[in-house]
Amino acid sequence: MEQKHPLPPFTLETALEKIQLAEDAWNSQDPEKVSKAYTINSEWRNRDTFVNGRDEIVEFLQKKWEKELHYKLKKEYWAHTDNRIAVRFEYEYQTKEGNWFRAYGNENWEFDENGLMAKRYASINDLAIQEQDRKFT
Repeated sequence: MEQKHPLPPFTLETALEKIQLAEDAWNSQDPEKVSKAYTINSEWRNRDTFVNGRDEIVEFLQKKWEKELHYKLKKEYWAHTDNRIAVRFEYEYQTKEGNWFRAYGNENWEFDENGLMAKRYASINDLAIQEQDRKFT
């Protein structure tokens, strides 16, 4: 059986660890690596896009990072319960045209008993920024 530690039920410490692992994985910009943190049939809502399962996660992330260059993400703990974690985040990226953006958002995560994320709901807003206003370099 596949497991991704730490496992629920989460304590503050293990929720913080899970968040850091997610941040590190997303900053790797490796869709296959990221997808391994999710159940085979994981359900996502990312902005206005609905993604189901690891294959779609990989495809979604490949397309994302083809468009969002120099991607850098920071996640922050918001709350947790037994098998759920809520985070706020911000990330910066540059488009192929050279424009910079900072995205702000919230995610709600639900994990199965093996520590794999079964549901991810993300609400995200983008703000155009100047390169000199970047926080993450």
